[in-house]
Amino acid sequence: MGPLLQAILGYSQVLLRVLEKWETLNPFKIVTFLKSPRNKPILFYSITDKTWYPLFKRRLFMMKNKFNRHSVELVSRRLLAAVFFIVLFSTLIQIEGTAKAVDLTTAIRQIAKQNIPAVVHIEVTQRQEIANPFLPFDNSPFFRFFFDVPGMPRKFQRELKGLGTGMLMNDKGYILTNNHVVGGATEISVLLADGSKYDAKLIGADPKTDLAVIKISSPSSLPHVTFGDSDKMEVGDWVIAIGHPRGLDQTVTQGIISAKHRRGITDPSSYQDFLQTDAAINPGNSGGPLLNLKGEVIGVNAAIVSQSGGFEGIGFAIPSNMAIYVAKSLIANGKVARGWLGVSTQDLTPELAKSFGLPSPRGALVADVVKGSPAEKAGIRRGDVIIDYRGKPIPDGSSLRNQVATSPIKGRVDITIIRNGKRLKIPVKIGNLEQAIRRQASSLKARLGINAAPLKSKIARKFGLNRRKGVVITWVDPSGPLGEQGFEVGDLILEIDGRSVKGLEGLMNLVRRLRPHQRLTLLALDHRTGRTGYVQIRVR
Repeated sequence: MGPLLQAILGYSQVLLRVLEKWETLNPFKIVTFLKSPRNKPILFYSITDKTWYPLFKRRLFMMKNKFNRHSVELVSRRLLAAVFFIVLFSTLIQIEGTAKAVDLTTAIRQIAKQNIPAVVHIEVTQRQEIANPFLPFDNSPFFRFFFDVPGMPRKFQRELKGLGTGMLMNDKGYILTNNHVVGGATEISVLLADGSKYDAKLIGADPKTDLAVIKISSPSSLPHVTFGDSDKMEVGDWVIAIGHPRGLDQTVTQGIISAKHRRGITDPSSYQDFLQTDAAINPGNSGGPLLNLKGEVIGVNAAIVSQSGGFEGIGFAIPSNMAIYVAKSLIANGKVARGWLGVSTQDLTPELAKSFGLPSPRGALVADVVKGSPAEKAGIRRGDVIIDYRGKPIPDGSSLRNQVATSPIKGRVDITIIRNGKRLKIPVKIGNLEQAIRRQASSLKARLGINAAPLKSKIARKFGLNRRKGVVITWVDPSGPLGEQGFEVGDLILEIDGRSVKGLEGLMNLVRRLRPHQRLTLLALDHRTGRTGYVQIRVR
């Protein structure tokens, strides 16, 4: 029985109750009827007999009493119109409810069939040149005597292979995957579910979100995934992962959303807002889709937490809303343009929240405002607590940074703050992050005579440091304040005047407050020896 017929029969009781109620008010004992799609009456209901009868002639049925024909026709039409809309509205609600109902015994099977053709296997090749490790001994007579090695090459070529997963975004061949899958690759090969193989080219990559877009060219239209709204996912919702773990093609696993808004999992300076899932994700799943029970992509599988190197029940996916924004920017411009507000923030503790008169420690406390930034021009001050951005609640500083990054550059947004216990709404015109970084980097170069970069996880592990603190020097002016003290490329700056350097942005914030020719003390780490020490310099 179809949903429409079920609805009509189910709500016929409502119709009967309406008619029976009308019987007490209607002295003419009218009879109503249901019509077929061709506008021919097919059934009528007798209030007196309380029975449905077949009807083959188009006319009104009247019983018992004599009446004014015009008045009965008028009342009948109005009643029928009201009943028609009741049944129609109820039918739509029932059909919608039927569509939303999910049969878990077949849902995963259907989603797999629908999406596997759009999930691709990615193989990458990376060629590298490495220095010959025996080159320092090339002129050693002792080495030549024992090994009798002829003239050795100065460099060797080595080839690295890797694999991962991706998903076709549209029928034009654009494929979304992880940056760590294709970043730095010399060759990229894509294998589709039907066995066809294509060479791919890199369209753009964004290390800050670990996303990348590649493209293949096909003479025919290609299957593709559909993206859903990751903001609508809740903890406990069922999800399905599809990918190629350890080269095992078209592997489907299932689980739930274990948590939302996981941050600081990989690079702390990146724009992270992971969905956590217990759906099995292993090496090779990276770049594959995480889907809801509608078959929509709500995440891009990206990382796992594991001591064994395999699945241990903790996986992370980049939310689809963030992925779509980044992918569209990469396709359009080859890079991601991010918004800039110009504030440094810190998360609220229960004690801070209480001191600011807030009911809970939710919000981003403004610790500093960049001079000349959009925030300063809009009137945002140090000590303000940002609780809402573009109509969305702000739980912490990381959430604010992610929201600002996806805002249209030069667009106006409303920011709600708490200042001195009062709630204020402030309009702000968003700036360009890339331009702001260039300006701040030039200031760093002018005052300290260096360029710097955030601390990578590999370097942090090498020296046993907290990756959230410190920067690594990438360029040194020999005649600059740090160059004169013997600093080299690769050295680390950990503190300035006893204050921890919290990434590149933290360094820029500290340097921006310095007076001309001010003396300061740096805690630095020598990259050659791994030793730390204090050095005094005078800024320009």
